[in-house]
Amino acid sequence: MDRRTFLAGGAGLASVGFAGCSAFTGTSASADEDDYDVGMGAAFFRPAELEVAAGETVVWRNTGNRRHTVTAYEGRYPDGAEFFASGGYDDEASAREGWRDGFGGAIESGEEYEETFEVPGTYHYFCIPHEPSGMVGQVVVTE
Repeated sequence: MDRRTFLAGGAGLASVGFAGCSAFTGTSASADEDDYDVGMGAAFFRPAELEVAAGETVVWRNTGNRRHTVTAYEGRYPDGAEFFASGGYDDEASAREGWRDGFGGAIESGEEYEETFEVPGTYHYFCIPHEPSGMVGQVVVTE
């Protein structure tokens, strides 16, 4: 058998195998995308910036396999808005301490966190353990 015949046959088998896998993965992924607004991967929020109308609830889902948090940066949200963090902490320092003391506020793989935004403006947030890797995001709330 010559090399070209062998490679052509192998490529055909590989594409048939991958086609079956991608069809299965594509179906479940598209169904899941409707269930949340922001996905959390290894060290990123996707999308990193989300725009919503005032009064809307944003749902984050841990789509990766590492623990994450959603934690507002103190003072980097609109005046009159409340601090938010997975774990229900009242401020950034408490959220950081909770994480250090036993992974407080952790969103495990497949779990979700949600927050309703009432005050228009830009809300900056981050993931405590992955902040050094640049895992930051923002929600822009319009009127």
